[in-house]
Amino acid sequence: MALFSIRPMTEADVPAVILVENQIYEFPWTDRNFLDSLRAGYHMHCMWLNEELAGYIVMMHVVDEYHLLNISIRADLQGLGHGKHLLQWGIGQAKLASATGMLLEVRPSNVAAKNLYEKQGFKLIGARKNYYPSQLGREDALVMFKRFTGMLE
Repeated sequence: MALFSIRPMTEADVPAVILVENQIYEFPWTDRNFLDSLRAGYHMHCMWLNEELAGYIVMMHVVDEYHLLNISIRADLQGLGHGKHLLQWGIGQAKLASATGMLLEVRPSNVAAKNLYEKQGFKLIGARKNYYPSQLGREDALVMFKRFTGMLE
């Protein structure tokens, strides 16, 4: 039986996080990005499956909203519902902190992530031109937002 846990990311977790990050992204965050985010006090948690890193989430609390900066699931575990579980957990944490909603950016080319966000109630509210690096230069970001109407929505 698989045993899942979600616990705060520490600096000791960053090497394992970087392995996953480099495995799944063409333009991954660096160890410096993760360490700086930890030191800045961002909400960073790792999802563990039988004591092996399964994924991670990075969120920033800004005034009355949360900004989802990074949510990632190990390549061999994608498509099994773990991203949905981790996203729902992150939304729950934001609600516990009395946030009124959650903002995120996603690549238009990341169809799986975009679909996950839409299924979880995120709505397209805009775009950021030339936001992401890509093999063809730059790629826009879709800006999505989920307003929290209550604790039991």
